[in-house]
Amino acid sequence: RARVRGRGCGRGARDPGLGVRPRAREQQPAGGLPRPRPGGRAAHVLRRPGTLVRRRGRPPPHRVGRQARGVAAVARDRPPERVVMVSGSQPEPCPGDAGDHLLLRFLKNKLDYCRLHGIQLLYNRDFLQPAMSSYWAKIPIVRAAMLAHPEAEWIWWVDSNAVFTDMDFSLPLATRYAGYNLVAYGVAKDIKRKSWLGINAGVFIIRNCQWSIDFLDEWARMGPAYPEHARWGMVLRDELSDKDSDVACDQSALVYLLLFNWDRLGKKTFIETEYYFMGWWGEIMDRLDGVTVSYEAVERRAPGLRRRHAEREHLLYAAARNAAVRGAVPGPAGGGKTGWRRPLITHFTGCQPCSGGRNPTYSKESCDDGMRRALLFADDQVLRAYGFRHAAPLNDSVLPLPFRLPRAQL
Repeated sequence: RARVRGRGCGRGARDPGLGVRPRAREQQPAGGLPRPRPGGRAAHVLRRPGTLVRRRGRPPPHRVGRQARGVAAVARDRPPERVVMVSGSQPEPCPGDAGDHLLLRFLKNKLDYCRLHGIQLLYNRDFLQPAMSSYWAKIPIVRAAMLAHPEAEWIWWVDSNAVFTDMDFSLPLATRYAGYNLVAYGVAKDIKRKSWLGINAGVFIIRNCQWSIDFLDEWARMGPAYPEHARWGMVLRDELSDKDSDVACDQSALVYLLLFNWDRLGKKTFIETEYYFMGWWGEIMDRLDGVTVSYEAVERRAPGLRRRHAEREHLLYAAARNAAVRGAVPGPAGGGKTGWRRPLITHFTGCQPCSGGRNPTYSKESCDDGMRRALLFADDQVLRAYGFRHAAPLNDSVLPLPFRLPRAQL
């Protein structure tokens, strides 16, 4: 049976039963002669009497100490924390127009981001608990992913209708979120008035530890698989503002669980309000053109950023681009309600691309054009390493990308 780490939820609290198998004892060569020690006299050959020649591949003696110090310095640096991203859709085909096509494009967007950042993606199409369908289906698969991937430090849930629109941004897991077990996006003013819209359940990242298992179990007990589901619906309607339905959804349950148990859960929960850990598409779409212009202006002044590079070097160039943009483009890294930085995630809540039952507040044109615009905006960041870009913000055809574009202004 798969085992998760104990209640200590920091690094180094991994299950000791999942250690590395010890290396087998090295066999002696035939004839009983001992193997030469690395760096010993047997590692050299004679060219002429009195002259030692170093074998190819071994560092000269004066560099050994320098390399050892470099290896020690690298060993002291903490490796990146391993992340498994989880997303999914329904088992049946989408009834909405072009719903399956849109879900494929949303999936391709997540695959691109995960490939560039070294993240493993788990995409699920099954209801692991039949009663926990629709928006409640995320809890069983996130819990199952924790047990199936004990090597992962974090499990990152991202709704199927969420688009990564900043392919350079990496989550500050080892710095900003160190010491926390749950990170979700929230709106401060809505949290203050206890609105069920105060914390979004469509995108969250949770540490793979026993605290998180217990939290998911407590969250799930408010869902339709448990007999208290109907009672919780009335409680959430009475306790949370803007909640006019007596049906307990996953988001209202999450908001209630956190806000009314903050003394117990708040020490390990981080509600992100400074950047678009999950940005609402209605606040973002009209600003993408300005974001593009701002980034191109920075790249015109930085020749190194205009150089075409291999995709495997994406993170190095992403760090250089973020450093150049930091002082030139207003706004927080990851985007925000102010400034012109790229938003990390653009979430198309209410558009319902699969079912087609969008919120009547939004028109079909605004949802369709918004999803296409965000997907192409992200695709252009990926296609750049391959030497292409889209012809226009809402044009699916691509054009060859000249070298060192955008060109510097004379």
